[in-house]
Amino acid sequence: QVQLVESGGGLVQAGESLRLSCAASGRSFSSDGMGWYRQAPGKEREFVARIIWSNGNIYYAESVKGRFTISGGVAKRTVYLQMNSLKPEDTAVYYCNAVRFGFPDYWGQGTQVTVSS
Repeated sequence: QVQLVESGGGLVQAGESLRLSCAASGRSFSSDGMGWYRQAPGKEREFVARIIWSNGNIYYAESVKGRFTISGGVAKRTVYLQMNSLKPEDTAVYYCNAVRFGFPDYWGQGTQVTVSS
């Protein structure tokens, strides 16, 4: 059974940093890329960042460019999100995502990030 497990969320003040991690488990796991989405209270889930394994392409939402950095780990089963200069509007539940072209994505359960002003 495939699972994505996030960690690293928490409560920080504006301007501080957090590093999120996501690890995939399950013998059948494979993906074409991994990334992060977030969902703030009362809002729809939105894309944050993604890395595509085959070509190393990285994509960011405009709202996080220059502040967040996504990177991949060993065996393409781990992805990280370094979040710097956090703002109160970054407060959300952050979800790990593994994309598989032509197949349903995998999703984690989410980790809460709260940024106080």
